[in-house]
Amino acid sequence: MISRSIVLACVIACVIAIAGCAAPSPGSAPASATPVATAVETPAAPRVMDHATANVRDGAGRHVGDVTFTDSYAGVIVVGTISGLGLGAHGIHIHEFGKCQAPFTTAGGHFNPDHRQHGFSNPAGPHLGDLPNVDTPAAGPLKFEFVLPNVTLKGKNALLDADGASIVVHSARDDYVTDPSGNSGARIACGVITG
Repeated sequence: MISRSIVLACVIACVIAIAGCAAPSPGSAPASATPVATAVETPAAPRVMDHATANVRDGAGRHVGDVTFTDSYAGVIVVGTISGLGLGAHGIHIHEFGKCQAPFTTAGGHFNPDHRQHGFSNPAGPHLGDLPNVDTPAAGPLKFEFVLPNVTLKGKNALLDADGASIVVHSARDDYVTDPSGNSGARIACGVITG
């Protein structure tokens, strides 16, 4: 029968022998490790989103809302708050010029670079600047969020081009079909879109 001390001595001797084989001999240069090329995936730089804002004022010059515009892969995201326009539905559109002198005809027609007719329900429409109606409460703010597909802040169909653009709120509900503005009534508030 082999004693435990002999087995332990053999194990220690084997470990020393293996370690000695791996260790460099005295006076020799250590073996250099061969570098291994590894592919490191660099994350794509995040897309810098362009932003713009509009300070919306009524015909008397009172501040009635704020709107932000953000480029996205789906189009321009329009987020805003309006108040002080009274209870009811209002057409709201992006207009072709960045000018807002009351009665806001300086904003021009609807943003319509594709030269289509007005209205989501119009077979020849809509304008790229057409937005859904907003229903404002009798008091307090209304928050809204829309997406303008096929529109950018800078680039093709850009709102921030040489003559700018504006957002206009109308006195009545847009019927989504009648050209050129959906029978949405007078322009009661306007904000120039600035980047």
